[in-house]
Amino acid sequence: MQQTTNTILMIRPINFRMNEQTAVNNYYQKVLDNLLPDTVNAKAQQEFDAYVNKLRAIGVNVVVVSDSDDFDTPDSIFPNNWISFHENGNIGLYPMFAENRRLERREDVLVELENQGFEINQIVDYTSAEEEQVFLEGTGSLLLDRENRIAYCALSPRADEDLFIEFCEDFEFTPVVFTAFQTVNNTRKAIYHTNVMMCLAETFAVICLDCIDDKKERKNVVKHLKDTGKEIITITEDQVNNFAGNMLQVKGQNDERFLIMSQAAYDSLSQSQIKTIEKHCKILSSSLDTIEACGGGSARCMMAEVFLPKA
Repeated sequence: MQQTTNTILMIRPINFRMNEQTAVNNYYQKVLDNLLPDTVNAKAQQEFDAYVNKLRAIGVNVVVVSDSDDFDTPDSIFPNNWISFHENGNIGLYPMFAENRRLERREDVLVELENQGFEINQIVDYTSAEEEQVFLEGTGSLLLDRENRIAYCALSPRADEDLFIEFCEDFEFTPVVFTAFQTVNNTRKAIYHTNVMMCLAETFAVICLDCIDDKKERKNVVKHLKDTGKEIITITEDQVNNFAGNMLQVKGQNDERFLIMSQAAYDSLSQSQIKTIEKHCKILSSSLDTIEACGGGSARCMMAEVFLPKA
């Protein structure tokens, strides 16, 4: 099993804005009061296109599908929440907390991947859980150590423990469950997605251990990371607020590894953190200021990794 892939699915936005339905528990979103919606969308598109160009320049195979005008889907730029792709040709479809995000699930995205020569065997569909108000938002909620078959999940209104365990049984992962918190107006609130405070690469992990308030849970996470031989690079809550946890390792040309992050994330890192990461792989950063502010997500959220076999 491989931990990193060379192929990434990305959805180009056409109506990007702050999603009022997700803002209730995504405390990273902000309203950009002085910008017209068209300006926000145009800026997001510019950031998106520049990002895709940078990924392609290092040899990443980026499959870009445009968002559809059929529905109002302001968060379509974050496809990793509704779908995951696996090496055995299976796909996971996930139940989404925000009703308007459920409209992001599109069959034509799968058709496009098949057109590009990828093989889809089976779709494991968890979306009926939405009827019970139970959610698990893809690789936003699930951090997959694919090589060691371990799945890490920070529980939140968007990550249900029972459904997480069910996913682990279906896809054969060992579950590691914890709760991660952030301070909002002097109160500790659950972080909405695991991938905001943690990133798993082949030989290292970037994680904010300060977010895991329960000592036992924190110890358990650290133990699993160390047992699988990963160097732990810790980040602060302030760095999490700059999306320094929201990174993804990908393969470029000649299988060279890169850690992808936003410019804000990169700028928040210390020289010693950068040095430690660069012992393992190169860094690629791109400015995603508008997307981060309105969407409350960053570089990792925008990339759905494609591990499907080629037909």
